[in-house]
Amino acid sequence: MIENKEVALNEINILDIGFAIGHAQNEQAATGCTVILHPKGATAAVDVRGSAPATRETDLLDPINTVEQVHAIVLSGGSAYGLASADGIMQYLEEQQIGFDVGVGKVPIVCGACLFDLAVGESHIRPDAKMGYQACQASVNLKGKLACGNVGAGTGASVGKCLGNDYAMKSGIGHYAVQIGPLKIGAIVAVNAFGDIYTPDNQVLAGCFDRKKNEFLPTDQWLSQQFEKNSIGFNRQNTTIGCILTNAKLNKAQAKKLASMAHDGYARAIRPVHTSVDGDSIFTFANGEVADVAIDVLGNLASQVMQQAIYVAIKQAKAAYGLPSYQTIQ
Repeated sequence: MIENKEVALNEINILDIGFAIGHAQNEQAATGCTVILHPKGATAAVDVRGSAPATRETDLLDPINTVEQVHAIVLSGGSAYGLASADGIMQYLEEQQIGFDVGVGKVPIVCGACLFDLAVGESHIRPDAKMGYQACQASVNLKGKLACGNVGAGTGASVGKCLGNDYAMKSGIGHYAVQIGPLKIGAIVAVNAFGDIYTPDNQVLAGCFDRKKNEFLPTDQWLSQQFEKNSIGFNRQNTTIGCILTNAKLNKAQAKKLASMAHDGYARAIRPVHTSVDGDSIFTFANGEVADVAIDVLGNLASQVMQQAIYVAIKQAKAAYGLPSYQTIQ
């Protein structure tokens, strides 16, 4: 029998989970990166659902592979070029003598994923090693709360791109975290979806938007209208990338299952999602402070915090680069 009583889920600062997080960006170029650090190393995994990913060091996260501890995860703009931001993160960690001990030195383990923002700002400027290093410095110097919206990996993010940038809306990066007893779990996500963003009651928050008529043009309806075509054209300017952070103790297989269940948060908020023109990916980063947490309990919470983090990313984004935002169309 299910007891009819509420379990207290208290919203917390995502930084209270035990990871350092920092943003760096070039606002003029409309791109940036976000780094999540755990100097002692933490268990990590990834679940890639989209068909057009740009990722780094994701093979080593497979439970059958050797490395057990990861020191940083980077979420970046710049498409595949943005993977260069990890070089700066490695430099920073090496200077701090953080990494996997190989006898002759320590090799930092840095995983990451990128979204496509090259069509929003200046495509020849992308996150690089310098920006990755700056994001690490920002994580150490951060006081208070982590910024959302047009910062870090969300600087050039947008949604609703089936008809191109003339109908797209500005998105950003968001985070949301909760605590239940000693367990802490949160999500951070840069929302750069091909599709539209929906509330739980099926209302569009942001997406393909006709600025002249001041109305949404639902992407799922547009896709249905493409039935007789073999392709939806070159729309590979997307990808939503995120990370679940928790203080639960997990092995790599459990961490991967958690990332998998967190994709339900994507599916609840983004329509369509996991398309052939998205590289949708979710990492898990678990620092192991709380043992014996049922994976299904964690997975259910992960999908909830990810869904809420997506809404934060949309609501905190400001109009920029000729793109309207949720704030401007209210």
